[in-house]
Parts: sequence; C-alpha cells; structure tokens
Amino acid sequence: MRRYKIPHLAFINKLDRQAADPDRAVRQMRSKLGHNAVALHVPIGLEQNFKGVADVISMKAYYFEGEHGEIVREERIPEDLQDVCDARYLELLEALANVDEQIGELFLEEKYPSTELLKSAIRRATINRKFVPVILGSALKNKGVQPLLDCVLDYLPNPGEVENWAQLEDEQGRVQKYRVETDPSKSFVGLAFKIEMGRYGQLTYLRVYQGTLKKGMWLLNTRNKKRIRVQRSVLMHANKMEDIQAAESGAICAMFGVECRSGDTFVSEDSPVYSMEPIHVPEPVISQALKLKSDSESKKLSRGLGRFQLEDPTFRVEYNEESRETIISGMGELHLDIYVQRLRNEFDCQVNKQDPQVAYRETIKETVEFNHVHKKQTGGAGQYAAIRGRLVPLIGEDNQKIVFEDRTIGNNIPREYIPGIEKGFMDAVKQGVYIGQRVAGVKMFLEDGKAHIVDSSELAFRIAARTAVQNCFRQIAEPRILEPVMTVEVSAPAEFQREMQNTITKKRGTITGTDSTEGYIILECEVPLKEMFGYSTTLRSLTQGKGEFTMEFLRYDYVPLVIQDQLIGEYQSRLEEKRK
Repeated sequence: MRRYKIPHLAFINKLDRQAADPDRAVRQMRSKLGHNAVALHVPIGLEQNFKGVADVISMKAYYFEGEHGEIVREERIPEDLQDVCDARYLELLEALANVDEQIGELFLEEKYPSTELLKSAIRRATINRKFVPVILGSALKNKGVQPLLDCVLDYLPNPGEVENWAQLEDEQGRVQKYRVETDPSKSFVGLAFKIEMGRYGQLTYLRVYQGTLKKGMWLLNTRNKKRIRVQRSVLMHANKMEDIQAAESGAICAMFGVECRSGDTFVSEDSPVYSMEPIHVPEPVISQALKLKSDSESKKLSRGLGRFQLEDPTFRVEYNEESRETIISGMGELHLDIYVQRLRNEFDCQVNKQDPQVAYRETIKETVEFNHVHKKQTGGAGQYAAIRGRLVPLIGEDNQKIVFEDRTIGNNIPREYIPGIEKGFMDAVKQGVYIGQRVAGVKMFLEDGKAHIVDSSELAFRIAARTAVQNCFRQIAEPRILEPVMTVEVSAPAEFQREMQNTITKKRGTITGTDSTEGYIILECEVPLKEMFGYSTTLRSLTQGKGEFTMEFLRYDYVPLVIQDQLIGEYQSRLEEKRK
C-alpha cells in the first residue's frame, strides 16, 4: 500500500469465530502498522452471538438475515450499545480532527458535523492516506459485507481521482514518466495483472488505465513487441462471465486467447509504447529440487512449470546444469508445496521434492578497489580491455540490490563498451565464489579504463568486468554471507508459552513482542528461514496440536561466522568431489 500510495480501508473479518476481538485488531493497526484507524461500526454480539453491526455515523443498527445474509434489516441501536457507539463517535471525530481542517475547527468549537460533512471528511482523509476506516463483519455469512461495499463507494477514490504513471524509453535508453489519463477517448493503455488457466485456455485479467478496449481491436505487448487481437472480452462476476463489446478506462475485464505474462502492458497501435509501472516482485527466499519418478513425465513437468510461471511472477524455475536438477524457488515452504501438489493433481505428474535449499546471498563488508587488464592475443585481432573502479557494500534495506554506476570522464572507454561492462558485472554476481549463491548488496563504480583501437570490443570489456569482480571477492579478507530472516507469529494456549519460547531461542530466533488474549499467548519473532523447516511438526507436538504460526519474509541479515564457515566448507567439498 505504501509502495504504490494506495488509499485503503480495512475489513475485520470472522467476528463469529471464537476469541474474536475487533478492538484488539484496531489497536494493532495503530501500534504496528502506524495507521490512523478507527472502526466505523460496533459489533452487535461476538462469536456465536454475532448478529450485526451498529453504524456510529448514522447511529443505526443493521441485522443480516436469510440463509446468506442477503436480507438487511435496519433498526435503532440497542440501548446497551448506545454508550459504546457515542464513545466510538467521539473517537472518530478526534481522529479526523487531527487530519482534516473542517472537522478540526468544529471539534475545537465543540460542534458536531452533519452526516454529509463527516462522510466527505472521511473520504478526503482516506484518499490522502491520512485515515483508515475500519469495517466489521463476517464474510462467510455475508454479515457486514453490504456496508463494506457502501464504504468502498463512499470513501475510496474512483479511477479518475487517482494519478497513474507509465514509463516510456527514448532512443537513448532513458526512461521518462508520463501520466496516464482516465479518458475513454484517448489511445488504449492496459495492464495484465493476473493470469489464469481454465477450460477455455489462458484467461488474462486486464486493468484498463486509458482509452477503451474494444472487441476485435489490435494491441501491442510492449514487453515482447508482439501484436495480438482481442477476440473475446468478458466481465467477471466470481465464477460467472459476461461477454462485453467494450471496456472503458477504469474497468477491470478479462481477455481470452492472449499469450502474455503477469505485469505485461498492452497499448493500441496508435499509442506510444508505454509500460505501466512494474509490479514489485520480491526475490525468492527458498528453493527445492524436483525429481521425477519417470523420465517419460518430463513433458508434463515442463508444461506445468511453464504455466505456473505465467500465473505467478514470484515462482521461479531454473535448470542446474551441474547437478542436472530442476530447481523451483518461491516465497516459502507452503508456496512450493502448493505447486508440487498442483503438478500431481492438474497435470498427473508424479514428482518428489528434495531437501529445501535456502536462498543465501554473498556480499562484502568493505570497499574493494579493482584495476584489471584483460589481454588475449590470437592469430588475428586480439582482446584488450582495462578497467578501474571499486565495489562498495550496500547495507540496510538495500542489501538485496545490485547497482552499477558509470563515473568515467572523457572517452578513455568508448561509450559503446559501457553496456558490456555492466553485463560483465551482472554475469559475475549471478554466482559467487564462496558458496555458489548469488551476490547481493554490492554497488560497482566504474571510474576509468583504457581501450585499444583494434583489439577492444564489448565482449572484451564484458570479460574484464566479470573477472575483475570475481577477483575482488577472492581477495576479500572477511567475506560475508546473508540469509533470509522471517517474521514469525506463533499462537498457542498460554500453558505452552515456556516451551514455545525455548524452541524459538534454539532456532536462533529473537522474540520481538508478546500478547495474550482469551487464554492464548501470541509470540512475535524474527527467525532465520533455515531454522523454520519442519517447524509446523515441532509446534504441533509441543502444543498437542493446538498451536499455529504464520511466516513472511522480513529481510536479509548476516549469517553467524560459525555457520558461514560450515557453508563455505560444504561448498568447497562438493567442488572437490566434482573435480575427482
């Protein structure tokens, strides 16, 4: 949300579940996420007694009846909730007074705003991302869903109120930003944000940012420059489709028969070759090798993995030439388990997983200078390239990035060779020298160099850059390895708190916070991914099957030196075995 500056509201679900506590969820939104959040509803009952919600703006109670909660009955607020609703209303005014001038002036004058003025203030603050309205309900039984949809219309911006930007690369390779306008009469610009394989082939979900998508029109995929024709477009209503002839800017529709990937931009033939702002795709943190039970199933495996990569940009596949294994990478153990199960169920491909591999990263902790000359003389024209510069470590949030910067002055290195040097740098960081993993958290400054009028070429400078970077890593006195660290939230009955804490500590974890509710203890931890393999089984045995946990990637951090030496030793042993 913060990355793309998206206005948002929150829906607290499952109020009919045991131990439901919406007030606690709102407090956590404020303390942990830093949101200026206030619930616009007060629940009428909780857990099995959840019947509806009381709206603190209209001061009316809404009950949801019928088999699917489709009948909404409006009544007065129950007397026992009136004081709670009054207090929540004052809390809402105070939160808005801090971010909206009109409400702030009325609040200081101790005047109450009208319903229309209050709703318009909530809308302004929400669009400016200074306030988060919170809605309550139970989605499974459609309780609170109707008010949620009303709030989407009342408080969130329509497509014309949002600034969307596209990128356009000029002839010199420079990228410039252009605003895309929500105007149906302008040239078409759309983004494919989701791919789904169904009975009728590939279904591409498309957001129309500018212009109008019409049946039969020709589009250009700006990634691969391929032209496609819109044969059929539909509006999706859950699992139902409605054929349409056109979709105007701001609409979300789907197209059949289009070969593309998630994140591809489509433009009309009369439009500049725009590319919408790319979707942020995090790097994988875990890898596993797949082994087929029979070589005859390799085609099924290839077809299935190809489809999954189209659907999910966080799912990666590569073939390791040395070990002759197919390696799949993703965001967690469960992520990969789901795809392996889909291979078995949807493609009848019998595969087995091997031990998970953590996506370690190699890096540096000190600046390293290089001054490398690449010479190779053959019968004809040889190869010559000289480069000088330094490698600088990137720390903090940038420790996963790889950056190249050209700081050369003059024409000692002709400009046409600079891209070759950058390619050589990128070649070198694909596989490090310590444990064979990717390099991260390094910035290369190219400062000077020298070229030969006959023997220099882009290939020569590419080889020089690759060799220079590899030599830098070999001469570092103190190499460092990074490992993925996960944010883990563990919950279980309070009686198992000591066992849970001991287990997290043994796994090199750090407990960052604890909370308790209704006899349950919740531990918030930071644990290296390597230590979390098999934790679900451990937790079940510790808590008699009553514990559960969630996990998501947090950052990369340094591996302890003892474990680092062990990893380097294992990698060197594998290399020696292969040489034999």
